[in-house]
Amino acid sequence: MAAVTLENTITLAMSVKDRHVSAKWYLDMLGFDLIYHADDAGWTELQTKTDGVTLGLGEQASPAPGNMVPVFGVADIDAARAALEAEGVRFDGPTEVIEGMVSTATFYDPDGNALMLAQDLTGG
Repeated sequence: MAAVTLENTITLAMSVKDRHVSAKWYLDMLGFDLIYHADDAGWTELQTKTDGVTLGLGEQASPAPGNMVPVFGVADIDAARAALEAEGVRFDGPTEVIEGMVSTATFYDPDGNALMLAQDLTGG
């Protein structure tokens, strides 16, 4: 049995220099749909053509291509994190909270690949 229960969603998060320019590219080139721009958080989210899969664009002054991080949705991030930590999974710092938006926690697989848990705090 799995240590945590994931929801049927995944966000593929990638760093970009300009979220608005990148979002337009994904809209025009791949036909994705804009979900929202969260300018205060430096984040844009797009709906891909696959149900339950979104693309998140995080704005960085110096993005590092190839650093995509799968973000798995969970209903209770504290419980999910505790369950993974009990199994010896290594996390990168504390859970981060953007009030009214999302809680996230970065963790690593055995090879050091970054993964993330996210709990939606929008109430939607």
